[in-house]
Amino acid sequence: MNVYEEAHNLKRAIEESEEYRQFHEMQKVIDQDPGTAKMVQEFQQLQMKMQAKQMMGEGPDQEMMQQLQQLSAVLMTNPQTTQYLQNAMRFTLMMSDVVKIIGETVDIGNLMKI
Repeated sequence: MNVYEEAHNLKRAIEESEEYRQFHEMQKVIDQDPGTAKMVQEFQQLQMKMQAKQMMGEGPDQEMMQQLQQLSAVLMTNPQTTQYLQNAMRFTLMMSDVVKIIGETVDIGNLMKI
């Protein structure tokens, strides 16, 4: 078994997955409207900042939470952004599962010591 060949097979499988196809199609739709694309990007950046704070053990920033909720409320009024965010979540979950599966084989802690 050739690891590189299997990696390319995995790439193709991801590209052919329903999760990827739906996410990619909605990404194209969102990108056609620069205003909407910018709002979605701001929302995703706020989400990442919030997650980073949580991972560092910090409590939620009230102002950031309020901003995230307001932006979310605006985005959820648009069926296309709602669909895009749902597709992005499903795709992200799939990719997270794939990384977890690969990670079961690789001991990252020992790898970092090299």
